[in-house]
Amino acid sequence: MPSDAAAQFNIHDAKTHLSQIIERVEHGEEIIISRAGHPVAKVIPLAGSVRRRGRGSLRGQLTLAPDWDSDAVNDSIAADFGMNA
Repeated sequence: MPSDAAAQFNIHDAKTHLSQIIERVEHGEEIIISRAGHPVAKVIPLAGSVRRRGRGSLRGQLTLAPDWDSDAVNDSIAADFGMNA
């Protein structure tokens, strides 16, 4: 996130240059929209989203221990969350 102050646009300029503002925001910049010199809105990037290709998209990328679903492991996880098995 840049340490500089956020860029500021008046409403007319924001409407005129919306595509450019969105592009700047996509690159991590924050933009302030003002009306009559008073800030009224901030345009910020959304948190990144996970783009999965579909079911099985992590196939071959995860390694599970042989006992991953054993009663002992399940009891240990339940105990970590304060649940009595």
